Amino acid sequence: MPTPPDTSKTLKLERYNSYLRKFHSTKLINASSKLLFRATLLVALLLILFFTISYPPLSDNPHHRLHRHSLLSTSLFSVGGGAAWEKQVRRSSTPRRPNGFSVLVTGAAGFVGSHCSLALKKRGDGVLGLDNFNDYYDPSLKRARQNLLKKHEVFIVEGDLNDAPLLSKLFYVAPFTHVLHLAAQAGVRYAMQNPQSYIRSNIAGFVNLLEIAKATNPQPAIVWASSSSVYGLNSENPFSEIDRTDKPASLYAATKKAGEEIAHTYNHIYGLSLTGLRFFTVYGPWGRPDMAYFFFTRDILQGKSIEIYKTHDQKEVARDFTYIDDVVKGCLGALDTAEKSTGSGGKKKGPAQLRVYNLGNTSPVPVGRLVSILEGLLNTKAKKHVITMPRNGDVPFTHANVTLAHKDFGYKPTTDLASGLRKFVKWYVGYYGIQPRTKKETQPTGDESG
Repeated sequence: MPTPPDTSKTLKLERYNSYLRKFHSTKLINASSKLLFRATLLVALLLILFFTISYPPLSDNPHHRLHRHSLLSTSLFSVGGGAAWEKQVRRSSTPRRPNGFSVLVTGAAGFVGSHCSLALKKRGDGVLGLDNFNDYYDPSLKRARQNLLKKHEVFIVEGDLNDAPLLSKLFYVAPFTHVLHLAAQAGVRYAMQNPQSYIRSNIAGFVNLLEIAKATNPQPAIVWASSSSVYGLNSENPFSEIDRTDKPASLYAATKKAGEEIAHTYNHIYGLSLTGLRFFTVYGPWGRPDMAYFFFTRDILQGKSIEIYKTHDQKEVARDFTYIDDVVKGCLGALDTAEKSTGSGGKKKGPAQLRVYNLGNTSPVPVGRLVSILEGLLNTKAKKHVITMPRNGDVPFTHANVTLAHKDFGYKPTTDLASGLRKFVKWYVGYYGIQPRTKKETQPTGDESG
């Protein structure tokens, strides 16, 4: 009978292999568990960090929340720009004179904004501009102003007032002591084509700026541009800051009137120091092409007819023309006399300064006189087309009363219309490269902005 095969060695080998498989399997599971644990821990930490930055805990100080949101914008979404961009913002907004201001100028590429930015920078204040460079009028003129300011080391951030993350970052990077808010959708007739632009800029944009400003700590003092248009259908003459302004005659005027009421609200609730300035037909070098003196000059040189308006009873329409240098003095005077805001992190600590002033020339001039001066400076006869205004037309006289402004910050216009227009024409023919048949004029003395 054959002897059965010896299977003991085979069984031992199988047990040994089984043991090795279990050992390596256990080792692999342990290693995988450790790797999975570490990966889970890393993901959890990243999620905690993200939600801590994105959704900070409730705080009694909204300024802290503002800064954390700004940090989120800076680190994760790079709102505005990177390190080089932030360096430009800081350099431009840092004052050079002792106790100098750090001023955010909105609408810095605009007519009044560019002149004020230059004046502030020249006296040693820190200035940062903000402008969206819209195409309401030729953007190339705004770019030329931007280049002028760049030569004087004023940096303009290209952005919109309604961009809350951008505004938050600007206030985080640069601790502004003051805001000169001049950005607005201008013009009366354009509202018939694009009414929403007035709401977005003059109301929503203003509110967005005030929201950011009231949450900062310390809050800046704010000087902003209202308009003489708020007087609307008011028949009082001369116009005074204490007159009623509840009958606006255009959507533009209505948005500026709304701005004055909004300013009152943020002053009352949050302690923001606010000064509103009502401008009266500002003119001068680097001016706006949609203004009468500007396109009158263009049309006279091109031999085109210009429209001269008279009232229904055949009286000449008169306007209060204010030279840009005088307006700049008024804006800087308002900044210099603005008291500090009394709020802290969005909470009012006490009553805050609230002012509104006319910035005019107190000497309304008939439009016919304006045209006559331009004819003399350009040595060219204008082709005039006289139009009688309807009885419900715009208010023909705008005579500013600036008694309170004289008292509070020394505002006193010193430039007469002939001198101001001479400076404007000199700039105009130089900027556009025109060689008109101009008369030789004695070079005026005094400062020229722009």
